[in-house]
Amino acid sequence: MDVQRVILIAALALVSYLMVLQWNEDYGPAQHQPQQQATTVSAYSNSGDSQSIAELPQASDASASADIPVTDNSAVAEAESGSLIHIRTDVLDLLVDPRGGDIIQAALPQHDAVLNSDQPFVLLEQNSNRTYVAQSGLIGQDGPDAAKGGRPLYTSQQTEYVMDGDSLNVDLVLTTDSGVQVTKRFSFAKGEYKVGVEFIVNNGSADAFDAVLFGQIKRDGTPDPSQQTSMGMQSYLGAVFSTAENNYQKVDFGDMDEERFKTSSPDGWVAMVQHYFLSAWIPAPGAEYTYQTRKLNGNYIAGFLSPDFSVAPGQTQTVSATFYAGPKDVDQLEQIAPNLNLTIDYGWLWWIASPLYMLLKWIHSVVGNWGLSIIGITILVKAALFHLNAKAFKSMAKMRKFGPEMTRLKELYGDDRQKMSQEMMKLYQKEKINPLGGCLPILVQMPVFIALYWVLMESVELRHAPFFGYIQDLSQMDPYFILPILMGVTMFIQQSLNPTPPDPMQAKMMKMLPILFTFFFLWFPAGLVLYWLVNNILSIAQQWVINKQIEAGAAKD
Repeated sequence: MDVQRVILIAALALVSYLMVLQWNEDYGPAQHQPQQQATTVSAYSNSGDSQSIAELPQASDASASADIPVTDNSAVAEAESGSLIHIRTDVLDLLVDPRGGDIIQAALPQHDAVLNSDQPFVLLEQNSNRTYVAQSGLIGQDGPDAAKGGRPLYTSQQTEYVMDGDSLNVDLVLTTDSGVQVTKRFSFAKGEYKVGVEFIVNNGSADAFDAVLFGQIKRDGTPDPSQQTSMGMQSYLGAVFSTAENNYQKVDFGDMDEERFKTSSPDGWVAMVQHYFLSAWIPAPGAEYTYQTRKLNGNYIAGFLSPDFSVAPGQTQTVSATFYAGPKDVDQLEQIAPNLNLTIDYGWLWWIASPLYMLLKWIHSVVGNWGLSIIGITILVKAALFHLNAKAFKSMAKMRKFGPEMTRLKELYGDDRQKMSQEMMKLYQKEKINPLGGCLPILVQMPVFIALYWVLMESVELRHAPFFGYIQDLSQMDPYFILPILMGVTMFIQQSLNPTPPDPMQAKMMKMLPILFTFFFLWFPAGLVLYWLVNNILSIAQQWVINKQIEAGAAKD
């Protein structure tokens, strides 16, 4: 009979497993695939949106209506953009629109769109799939971007630029009717995702040239393409500002729907953040800038305005900013601007998560595998909390040891809860049992576990990082659910080492927890499940040893 029961349970488990696999294939969370290639076009061509120029700010910017400069849209619609300018470095693949000199596509060759894909991840794009671009220019009294003819058409010596060496400069040149030459220069360095953007104004006219530099990021409300899992906590998607008053202030799309954000600050930066990647404008330090958001034509816009500057006749002046488009790489972000590394958002537990990330990175430098690094950091965290866990496990072991006695007291005193509580307190005092001893240490270490969860969630290094065997991407779910099932099994074993709750209903609920957690973890990223699995195994080992010690002490007595 027992053999038949085991066979039936095993058969049922196998069928259930196969059904879950098939369900996941048919209805499970969709894996992000490279979107169908769409042609990148200028926003100002005949086939583009001529109304896009209305999304430029005005230098005065006194009210919401002032966000839309007076422009002759019909003239813009008739004006053709020149050929898009293609710029390639070792880490960036950009398309620049000569009409306005905006970056309308940014692909990242070092990061695949999906695992083992020959297509790079596209961060910025302007096509039928998504609008997400970086705009910059000169507005104000004489700024060419504020002219009635619309965005200026720059010229470039080439339409193809490839970095051959450690640096690359790309110049876009515009000469106005009054004799002012504006050179928009993009500067690149090998291995860096930041782009220097300079406006070199050579005033060959008879009058002073007055203008304002602006930089802004325009994005529609489409979902985050780098959010590769739909389960668990989601990374932030939206704008972030860093100012002297608030070094990290989120303004999400919902906030922009309700009202526009506007503030002034010396220095600072503005960014558009998503899972693993971001884009950011960092104006040159040493000036007071206006930071603002707008929603126009269905697009969300976050940007900055510089103070007004003036170039005397016959003089040359340069205004500049830095643009970043790439992964949340803490090393590069720390070097570019103060607080830019905060876009790697660990939440309110950042003060715990930051050192955990540094520890994880150091372990990887030794072992060379991110899966082993997760195991290593789990072991180190467990070791650091060893004594705290030991107190909890000892308390639970004593509760387990005297479980029969507690059951006897419950049966003896029945419904007389007061008398039963008195007898239980006498037992606790006699045997030196702390009924809360198993809870308090666990509560103390919960912030560590949550912080480590966010470290694993926010680390771009884990994106497409292989472990061993069939697990080729720790940021994705286990395709065969092996890790979640093992996690559930270890949770069941760990639970069997704990004392059984005296309340029958509570005991039944505790028995259901491993099943519920297993189902919940099926679609979690494999790296996170690996962390929980290793943590459970270490807890089982520690608790088993402590239980044996308590039982051995009781046998001697």
